[in-house]
Amino acid sequence: MSGDKRTRVRQMFADIALRYDFLNHFLSFGLDRSWRAFAVKKCRPEKGGLILDLATGTGDMARDIVHRRHPQKVVGLDFSPEMLAVAREKLAKHPSEPIELVLGDALNLPFPDGSFDSVTIGYALRNVTSLEKLFGEMARVLKTGGKAISLELTRPDSPLVRKMYYLHLCHVAPWVGGVISGNRAAYTYLPDSILEFPPPEQVAEIMRKAGLAKVEIYRLFLGAATVCVGTKESKK
Repeated sequence: MSGDKRTRVRQMFADIALRYDFLNHFLSFGLDRSWRAFAVKKCRPEKGGLILDLATGTGDMARDIVHRRHPQKVVGLDFSPEMLAVAREKLAKHPSEPIELVLGDALNLPFPDGSFDSVTIGYALRNVTSLEKLFGEMARVLKTGGKAISLELTRPDSPLVRKMYYLHLCHVAPWVGGVISGNRAAYTYLPDSILEFPPPEQVAEIMRKAGLAKVEIYRLFLGAATVCVGTKESKK
């Protein structure tokens, strides 16, 4: 990630880090937990192995992976020191959880080729400047047969649901988020980024071009969130 967008997004997460978890749960009516659980179940293997969680934020996805998939270790990477500080506070209360937190850039991963059994990213595709480079890096650090799993907020399929969703997202979320976090701009960015984000089919095509095969699309809650799963196959 580079340029003005990187700077803006980094500052935004610095400002809302302490309220990030509460607002996620509140603004999604708690559904963010079940959506994350669905994505985590797509990781391989079922037990053991090494898993990378990109844009790990406050560590909820990484901790879900530990409890649901029981890996040897989860590496959680994020470019926000403030978000990682919150994640470290959580881990300090659960020192037995095999999670390593790393400050880094998802578009330039500091890991060798073929390092991980699965790579996840949750609610962060909208924050990167290049999906092509992101999925290219995910594919690069995956082992053959490994899974790339993305979870993102998307536009609902039903026109009626979409209308209600936009009302909540464009009016309720900025007001509540602004009051609680003190940063209304962060929760104005949220609906804008969702409305501007490419549809799941386009994301799946970018994944394929990056070297991920058998891409599956799972629409959750009438399309309000979408999980895409791709597999790294051996080069022929």
